[in-house]
Amino acid sequence: MHFEQPHLLFLLIVLVPLALLLFTPRKAARNTFAPEVLKLLMQRTSTVPQWLRSALLLTAAALFITALARPVVDNGEIRVQRSTIDLIVGFDISRSMFANDIYPSRLALAKRKFDDLLGDVNGTRIGVIGFSARAFMVSPLTEDFATLRYLVSNMNTDSISLRGTDLLQALQQTDTLLEGSDKKALLLFTDGGDGSDFDEEIAYARAHNIVVFLYNIGTEKGGVIPTAQGAMTDKHGDIVVVRRNDSVKALALQSGGAYLPYSLKHNDIEALADALKAHFTPRREKSDVIRDVQELFVWPLGGGVLLLLMALYSLPQRRRRHA
Repeated sequence: MHFEQPHLLFLLIVLVPLALLLFTPRKAARNTFAPEVLKLLMQRTSTVPQWLRSALLLTAAALFITALARPVVDNGEIRVQRSTIDLIVGFDISRSMFANDIYPSRLALAKRKFDDLLGDVNGTRIGVIGFSARAFMVSPLTEDFATLRYLVSNMNTDSISLRGTDLLQALQQTDTLLEGSDKKALLLFTDGGDGSDFDEEIAYARAHNIVVFLYNIGTEKGGVIPTAQGAMTDKHGDIVVVRRNDSVKALALQSGGAYLPYSLKHNDIEALADALKAHFTPRREKSDVIRDVQELFVWPLGGGVLLLLMALYSLPQRRRRHA
């Protein structure tokens, strides 16, 4: 057994002068008070002698200090085997993702679906990228889901002025982040952009072993993109209506992944998470060594609480005078 915070044991030294003070009160009292006053002060109704009560308080304090020092028993090292999946999640941040056919916007829905996804992919390292005409990294691979939630929810897209959705940029960024992996997983939240031919993207994904899982956000009816002047217009002054592009389905299926269009189901993202785990498990074995340490602070803490209660219960009770 050893202590995790052994320096706190020096606090036990403080109890020595306190013990001297508690066990030598009578001499000091006799020098301070008259015999008649001292007799009144020493009257008590408790049957527990004062020296015993003082001993209980001091022992309780010593046990509390021992608990603070965290006594532990080290049972040695344990090797833990676990499987993990490396996944890149890409957010389409082109202007069409701000269309109002989905409230409050397609991008806001993508962030909410990402939050749902994190609850279904335990044992997965996730990296996040944003892309439109270019791609950039939001977070490298990590298992810290709390940080990922914060980064994605606060992903600032106010200054984005790039138009268009270039999925090839997202594939190239994924290949860079997962360099060295034999199989690479990419989950895209996108509306598919404007293109109808994704042969180049499919060829790139196959050549670099990238499996694409795609959640296509938007409606067939489409929506307009709100601006400060009302709605985005083209060069002819006509209001731009952007619709979901279902042609992008070919990229997901021909790369070996899965495709899911937007729906009103709350748990639809769970289907993509299941497809991801079925495709990649077990992909990567990881061995961690942890120490088996048993905390013992609860024993001195419990003993200290018990002795403190006994000391408090033994305090003299003031007698009530009845008329």
